Amino acid sequence: MFDIQTKVQLKKGNPSVFKDVFQILYPRLKGYCKLFVADDNKVEDLIQETFITFWEKRHSIKTDRSIESYLFVILRNNCLNFLRNEKLEKTTSSVDIEEVSELQYLYQIDFLGKEEKSLEEQLVESFQVAVDELPDKMKQVFKLCKIEGRKQKEVAEEMGISIKMVEKHIAKAKEQIRKKLVDQYPTLIILVTMLLEK
Repeated sequence: MFDIQTKVQLKKGNPSVFKDVFQILYPRLKGYCKLFVADDNKVEDLIQETFITFWEKRHSIKTDRSIESYLFVILRNNCLNFLRNEKLEKTTSSVDIEEVSELQYLYQIDFLGKEEKSLEEQLVESFQVAVDELPDKMKQVFKLCKIEGRKQKEVAEEMGISIKMVEKHIAKAKEQIRKKLVDQYPTLIILVTMLLEK
């Protein structure tokens, strides 16, 4: 989504570009975070912590890698650290480190050394391809409403269609994207659903 120039400006610490990235990705990152954490206030805290970390590590940004993926990895690990700490606080028994779960898989995948790209990057790239393959008008509506976060009424007026038609385009787009991603990632249905929540 972000071009090389944007990444260069982020590395240089351009605050206006950083703000733009925050505003564009915030809705999707919030949806992702809510997969792990139900409390809205904590979700906000975790997203803020993620962007603080992102800012502090901006010099390590690689212009040939996805900014979205980088932020998803930071946020995911923040969420899982929060859940692990919360679990430790609520129980006196030891945590079973051998327990296998989707969340543990997500937590470990970046450190296994078997993937050239992180799970988030693969999923984001597949998501973007699925969006690009939508029919033109449906794609335009979906991008404006679900990626840019515009209001349905505003998009309907801009495109000269009814709000009902906007809703119909979004519903069909979600259905097509979900089918494509579930076919590619059958074990990650929860994450696919999360990507389409907002």
